[in-house]
Amino acid sequence: MFFHKHFDKRFAKLPIKIQRKALEIIQLFRKEPYAQILDNHALGGKYLGLRSIDITGDFRAIYDPLADDSAHFVDVGKHSQLYR
Repeated sequence: MFFHKHFDKRFAKLPIKIQRKALEIIQLFRKEPYAQILDNHALGGKYLGLRSIDITGDFRAIYDPLADDSAHFVDVGKHSQLYR
């Protein structure tokens, strides 16, 4: 699993409570990437080829699925920030 520097910057700006939840969700993602609670789904438009998982009701993490079954997380934030 890899994290893009843009992801790291955006993650650092999240409220601490959301950061903790995101870390929990990413741990679950490592074990069970398609767990129902993650709502793991393909994206389109400017994010074509990428996928999204839910952190909370409003926060999402976007990742690029890699050929070796790992993931490169590229962005994180509120739904309204990510999908403008």
